[in-house]
Amino acid sequence: MPNIDYVGVDLNERPNISVKMDLTATPIRSEAFDAVICVHVLEEILDDRKAMRELYRVMKSGGWALISVPTRIEQLTYEDPTIVTPDERQRAFGEVAHVRIYGHDLADRLKECGFQVQVDLAKDVPQQVREKYGLRDDENIFYCLKP
Repeated sequence: MPNIDYVGVDLNERPNISVKMDLTATPIRSEAFDAVICVHVLEEILDDRKAMRELYRVMKSGGWALISVPTRIEQLTYEDPTIVTPDERQRAFGEVAHVRIYGHDLADRLKECGFQVQVDLAKDVPQQVREKYGLRDDENIFYCLKP
């Protein structure tokens, strides 16, 4: 869209990535973005709270973020920093790169950083939109506002 400047960010170099960086220590100036979309990233970051604080810092006041991660909403977040090998992580978290499985307390972690948080279920999004953006029916979407 001609009226949107998009910055793709990743820890690794990939196609369509504008900036290679660590989300826990971004070189981006404070209050640079009106919006942030962070999909299936935080579950791979050891210090996720630091990454959340960085997301908050780079957003403008009044900005918003859509955050989605694998979640088991009926439980608390499960993480264990002693689980480090790919095989152990696969067994514990379902993916070799994951370091946790989030639970319903993800909203609290985001609130601790200053966000106002609303949790929506992807199943409540129209089917056509879910298909277009690859949202699973069981996915939770954390809509975060920076006051």
